[in-house]
Amino acid sequence: MKLIIGNKNYSSWSLRAWLSVKQSGLSFEELTVNIYGDDWQAAKRESDDIMPSGKVPILWDDETVVWDSLAILEYLGDKIGRERFWPKDETARGMARSMVSEMHSSYAALRQVCPMNIRKRFEGVIVPEEVRSDIVRILQLWAEARARFGQGGPYLFGTFGAADIFYAPVVSRFLTYGIGVPGFARGYMEAVWEHDWMQQWIAAAEDEEWVIEQYEAAPAQ
Repeated sequence: MKLIIGNKNYSSWSLRAWLSVKQSGLSFEELTVNIYGDDWQAAKRESDDIMPSGKVPILWDDETVVWDSLAILEYLGDKIGRERFWPKDETARGMARSMVSEMHSSYAALRQVCPMNIRKRFEGVIVPEEVRSDIVRILQLWAEARARFGQGGPYLFGTFGAADIFYAPVVSRFLTYGIGVPGFARGYMEAVWEHDWMQQWIAAAEDEEWVIEQYEAAPAQ
């Protein structure tokens, strides 16, 4: 398999796909591209057959091409067993799927105002009300998952899985923009941030030379 991903410092969707492949346990080749570079723009124009969306991440598995981070996770679950990604308990699994789907389709204000930037740390950020609403909703979901299903470990549903994969970029955003969170959330965020795979990704992001200036400025107050 080959996984094409974007800049590790900025591409939240790429992080989700990369963690999904790591979670699958399958071997894969990784290709990182500068999604704002001229080479990537040229490759998109010339490769519509293998880059249907023109975006990253993209997973190639022999003749199968899968794009979109959630589609990649589900494809891998079908390939190696969904229990690798989802809780065994039916009720927990229903909540985990709902949380992942909500993360995939929602929180536009948080995404726009607070883009992922793993290397950066801002102080004194005051986010607008619509972003605060997204943050409150996420913290509510984290609290419910941890309280109801998190007894088996430090992650949302105990063991590391799909929900943690999809909320990992949120953990990064909260740290970058200094979002205040309650104690249980700090513990969860530490567990995600210190996960071996996250540490590998963070180290690679810190070593990247690419800089996208529009993602380097603090949010407007």
